[in-house]
Amino acid sequence: MPSDTPDVLRTMSDRYDVIVLGAGAGGMTAAASAAALGLRVLLLEKTPLVGGTTAISGGMVWAPANDKSASVGWPDTLEAARLYLAATVSGEHNAAVRDSFLRHAARAMAWLEAQGILHLQPVALYPDYYPTLPGAALGGRVLEPVSFDARSLGPDFALLHPPLPEFTAFGGMMVPRADLVHFRNIGRSWRSTLRVAALLSRHASQRLSHPRGTSLVLGNALAAHLLLALRRLRVELHVAHTAERLLLEGDRVCGVVVAGRALRASRGVVLATGGFSHSQEWRREVLPRGAGQLSAAHPDNTADGFALATAAGALVERRGEGGAFWAPVSRFTRHDGTVALFPHTVTDRGKPGAIAVNGRARRFVNESLSYHEFVRAMLRDGNPPVHLIVDAHFVWLYGLGAIRPFTLSLRDWQRIGYLTEAADIRGLAQALHLDAAQLADTVERFNRFARVGTDPDFHRGEDAYQRYLGDPQHAPNPCLRPLERSPFYAITLYPADLGTSAGLATDASARVLDTDGVSIPGLYACGNDMNSVMNGAYPGPGITLGPALTFGFLAAESLAERTAPKD
Repeated sequence: MPSDTPDVLRTMSDRYDVIVLGAGAGGMTAAASAAALGLRVLLLEKTPLVGGTTAISGGMVWAPANDKSASVGWPDTLEAARLYLAATVSGEHNAAVRDSFLRHAARAMAWLEAQGILHLQPVALYPDYYPTLPGAALGGRVLEPVSFDARSLGPDFALLHPPLPEFTAFGGMMVPRADLVHFRNIGRSWRSTLRVAALLSRHASQRLSHPRGTSLVLGNALAAHLLLALRRLRVELHVAHTAERLLLEGDRVCGVVVAGRALRASRGVVLATGGFSHSQEWRREVLPRGAGQLSAAHPDNTADGFALATAAGALVERRGEGGAFWAPVSRFTRHDGTVALFPHTVTDRGKPGAIAVNGRARRFVNESLSYHEFVRAMLRDGNPPVHLIVDAHFVWLYGLGAIRPFTLSLRDWQRIGYLTEAADIRGLAQALHLDAAQLADTVERFNRFARVGTDPDFHRGEDAYQRYLGDPQHAPNPCLRPLERSPFYAITLYPADLGTSAGLATDASARVLDTDGVSIPGLYACGNDMNSVMNGAYPGPGITLGPALTFGFLAAESLAERTAPKD
């Protein structure tokens, strides 16, 4: 595996057309696209592995008016998408860049697929997060990567960042989204039982020759598709390399300095280093009070791109909602001593039989809202952390956080302090240091309404997205069931981010702007280094990866069109 050593540096050329910093989805897309457009590209990644936050994500790509949505029964239009964003994204700030995303997203996805860089498929049912607003889509607008056979990577499989262990089973087996229902129905359906048996048999055969399963899905598959494209297009990739500063000629960016050596890029440099999720300095400066320090983003997203760009006069745009894309997380220590953060996005909060209570033992939010809105409610409530409370039936059927469904013994989870158990609600309140009478009243009120399938307090289960998160086999409301079966359980949820939304100001072609709003020649940004086109709002699944891929492509297109300056 390459490392940042003088020997490796000597293998590099002094001159490229384009240098890209960061091998997440945005950076790999920019690099592969530039190479497909005929440019000589160097991609530098500061960590030993590629994929970044993308590799541990769900891999959803929000792409309005894409050419695949009609095939699953949900034809989409730009007019509908514009209407929806007008209803969900506040303010006119960044409007030109947002419009560029809307106009070019479908074209970018089609081009990337035509070049063999990505292979995406439409998700037939995945509603936008505010499905009652004008222009919302119930399916087809979001794409996901086609499953990927990692054996095609050969030795490069070792370069790909693995998914979160909590999102795999049986020693690194990734489960396709469509097959999750079969695991839940094992033993209750012959079809599901046979499907699970086939998946387990395939995984066992893969483990005979590989350290983890080779059938990749979700964000790991997306990163794998891009890595294979980099190799096919002969992008020069070096991991464990950090750029110390940008190389400038006047006001033009013409390369980077790595380990004291100047590497020139005649067309320009693309910053895609992942944003500032793990920079304590930028978190304090940009994020709201109460947000804390936790992030489910890649731990090496430490604002490297900001440091390089601001030294060249770039503007970090701070306007927008909250500065980050939020998700509640639970935390625990794995057997190997590493600290795990489990993002509670779609697996448990919206299922029937769970409630979230604050430190006053009261519900404070519709538990079935999007993860972004859930944390916004936590921050407004001003009393994080909070507790997710369920009964024994819930844990067995749906799992809870990192605890998988049908877990026979919960003792290890209790022993490490992840899971709290009590025989009754009052006992659970005492264990959580909550007011016992108030928690009993909260649960009793919820149960009374849940029995008839209504939630007059928070209206849970009353729109298509919330019902999507629920259990379709439970009636009358797929999101509501009383908590009745002892023992009762709780885990603690903390506010965290999945990535940052505040970032480098850019124009509609991903060119970085200076503090006067003028583009800096030769400098581009995409991914979470780029200020979000959503102004910090979270309208639907994949609204980080959709723009990351689109502007990675647009940056490459602009670099390819740009006349290279004479040396």
